[in-house]
Amino acid sequence: MARVSFTLNGEKTTVEVEPAMPLLWVLRDELHLTGTKFGCGVAACGACTTLVNGRALRSCVLPAAAVADAEIVTIEGLARHDLHPAQQAWIEHQAPQCGYCQPGILMAMAALLDENPAPSERRLAAAITNVCRCGSYQSIRRAARAIKARRESEHA
Repeated sequence: MARVSFTLNGEKTTVEVEPAMPLLWVLRDELHLTGTKFGCGVAACGACTTLVNGRALRSCVLPAAAVADAEIVTIEGLARHDLHPAQQAWIEHQAPQCGYCQPGILMAMAALLDENPAPSERRLAAAITNVCRCGSYQSIRRAARAIKARRESEHA
């Protein structure tokens, strides 16, 4: 066992876990934050996506020891005071279907938008590789385009 400290959703957090325990299970089992979902366990589907130091990473294969001193944001912490633009667009464009994959997709979208406020279609496709079994990709793309259009008009 090892003590691992990090900032989680804006709060200093320390856990005592096996260093190799995936961040996903630290979040879900140790810290009881169940918004981050388990999908595949091999970083392929993206249901477990969290932000680590601003980057969208798949937490099912990320060892706890690798996030020592990191800034971690989960879906529970994405909306600090107001909804993140990605969350607002999801609501406005009715992007979710069953909702299981949505936290991971929202986290990937948030990381992209925080890095690039008006990403191209190509950049969007490269950044959002999450799997949605309901096939709500068209709604997700509409939401992303709306965010891009809103941000472009704000900067015009």
